[in-house]
Amino acid sequence: MVQALSRRHALALLGAAIAAPNLARAQAAWPSRGVRYYLGFAAGGATDTLSRIFCQKMSEMTRQQFIVENRGGAGGVIGADAIAKSSPDGYALGMGSIATNAIAVGTYAKLPYQAAADFTFISGLWQLPNVLVVRKDLPAQTLRELLALAKASPGKLTYASPGIGTTLHLSGEMMKSMGGVDLQHVTYKGGAPAMIDLLAGRVDTLFDNLPGSLQAIREGSVRALAVTTKTRSPALPDVPALGELLPGYELTSWTALCGPAKLPAELAVTINALAVQALADPLLIQKYAELGAIAFPTTPAEITAFRESEEKRLLPVIKAAGIVPA
Repeated sequence: MVQALSRRHALALLGAAIAAPNLARAQAAWPSRGVRYYLGFAAGGATDTLSRIFCQKMSEMTRQQFIVENRGGAGGVIGADAIAKSSPDGYALGMGSIATNAIAVGTYAKLPYQAAADFTFISGLWQLPNVLVVRKDLPAQTLRELLALAKASPGKLTYASPGIGTTLHLSGEMMKSMGGVDLQHVTYKGGAPAMIDLLAGRVDTLFDNLPGSLQAIREGSVRALAVTTKTRSPALPDVPALGELLPGYELTSWTALCGPAKLPAELAVTINALAVQALADPLLIQKYAELGAIAFPTTPAEITAFRESEEKRLLPVIKAAGIVPA
């Protein structure tokens, strides 16, 4: 037997029916005003530059301003939390990443957000290789020679990285594990001071984001032995991938466009379509390539599944590296 609707219930249904077309029109017209893009890293770095290239293209396409707001600190966590705490209306988006939405799960005892549940993942943005560089007077011209040198003198060679728990640190730990070698880790507060010490010969090798080392590589101040992507980087086509010598090795610094949880699915699809269009722009692709980055357009389902797989893949690497969540 069908029960009669209460007056309150009937009014609620009527209100929803009236609101639904308005919501649909608002989503179809997105964006009708400026969009804030939260970035969890300081201005001037590679993630900032790449984000601004993307936001500029989105501004051109939509004729609305995509405003980058840098919320640096805690390895990107502060910026990610700003996204998670935003209203799910499409006007507060930002950059999710391997650091904030995969690695942080294993390196922080308590995050202010849940890496999966508190975000809507809309599309991949870019993938950025890490690169293994060595001081130019190190007697190893290739990755194979470096591993042989490390095996001959266990614990004597050093590798630098811009911080514990970063993709650069994990890149080194993966190489040690898969290559069966022992190198001493030297950590720095950023890639620039690590590069200074490499140039001065105070450390032997360095894992760095590709943009941070490109100039030194091209000038011949350091020697690039390998990139951490599955295949070679178009920016350094003559430099092999680590996976060529160590099958299965891959660790890419990836980023994603995301919004807060409960972003309407239809709106996420609308934003995704524009993001994918922006990432297919030849000029954007060229600008990314100049920085060593590769555009990474995906569907919402693909980037959501990818983030989950990366978290599962990297947690054992974090534990093996002896990183204690703090």
